[in-house]
Amino acid sequence: MKPTGAGQTVEEIAEAVRALPGLRAKAPIALVAEVLGGSDWEAGPGDDGAVVAAGDETLIVGGEVMLPAFVQADPFAAGLAAMLTNVNDLAAMGAEPLALVDTVVGPEAVARKALEGLRRGSELYRVPVVGGHLTINDGPPSLSAFGLGRATPGRVLSVRNAAPGQSLLFAGCIEGTMRPDFPFFGSFDARGGELAGDIRTLAAVASDGAVVAAKDVSMAGILGSLGMLLECGGLGVTVDLDALPRPADVGMAQWLGCFPCLAFLLCAPPDREKDCIAAFHERGLMAEVIGTLDDSGLLRIAAGGATATVLDVRTEPVTGLPPAP
Repeated sequence: MKPTGAGQTVEEIAEAVRALPGLRAKAPIALVAEVLGGSDWEAGPGDDGAVVAAGDETLIVGGEVMLPAFVQADPFAAGLAAMLTNVNDLAAMGAEPLALVDTVVGPEAVARKALEGLRRGSELYRVPVVGGHLTINDGPPSLSAFGLGRATPGRVLSVRNAAPGQSLLFAGCIEGTMRPDFPFFGSFDARGGELAGDIRTLAAVASDGAVVAAKDVSMAGILGSLGMLLECGGLGVTVDLDALPRPADVGMAQWLGCFPCLAFLLCAPPDREKDCIAAFHERGLMAEVIGTLDDSGLLRIAAGGATATVLDVRTEPVTGLPPAP
C-alpha cells in the first residue's frame, strides 16, 4: 500500500477530512430547500444538475459561481474553472455537454482574462460559449456560468439510483500537478485535448447502463463529495484507501481533500464493474472499485487493516437537503 502520508493513521485522516472547509461549505445548501420547498434530487435541487424534459429529449442544466477572491487573483484560471465545473457537473448526470453561457462583471482587464479562460476551456472540452452577460465596472469582479447537456432518456445518472450492493468506483486522471496556493489538482497540461473525450466517457457508460449514479469530486474533496452521493438515500460505504488511485507525489490526506480536474465517484451494478473500468482504461484513465454500498449510513475509510468513520450521513448530512422520498 502507498503510505497514507506523513505517517497519518486512518483516524487522523478522517478527522482532517471532517474539518475540510470545502466540505463544511456545503451545509448552507439546505437553505435552498427551506425557501423553495422540498427536494427532488433528480429534477432539483439535489444532484449536480437538474433534469428537464423537452419533448423526446432529456436535457440537463446546471450552474456554478466562482469565488470573487479567486476571480480577482487569477481571472484566467477562474474562467477555465467555470467551464470545468459545469462540464463535470453535466458529466456526473450522464450528459454530453452541449453549450455554456456566462455572466462576467468587473474591470475590463479582469473580464478579458476571465473570458480568455472560458475560451481556453471551450477549446479543451469542445463546448461552445454561446452567450451570456458582460458588465464592465470598477467594482469587485464576479463570474458565473451555466451549462446545458443532453442525456440518454431513461439513463440519467442520479444519486437517487444509488442502492446497497452496488460497487463504488473512483474514475479519473491522476496525471497533473497540485496548485501551490489552492487545493486543486490540475490535469490541463497532462491531458490537453484528451479532456473532451474523457469527459464524454461518463455519458457513454451511462447510456450503456454500466453506471447508474455518479458524483463529480469538487471542493468538498473525494470523501465530502461521496457524502453528498450517500446522503440522498441514507447509504453507507467503507472506502478502501489501499485501492484508491492517487498521484505518487501527493499524500493521502491532501488527495482526499483536493479538487481534482477530472475525478468521479461512480455506482455500478455488481455485474458491470469490468465494463465501466474498461471504458476509462481505454482512454488511459484510472478506474478502480473502492467499496460496496450498504444501508448503514456510515461513510468509513480503511487502510492497512484499520478502519475509521468519517461521517454518519443520517445525522451529519453534507448538504442537509431532504432525503429522497
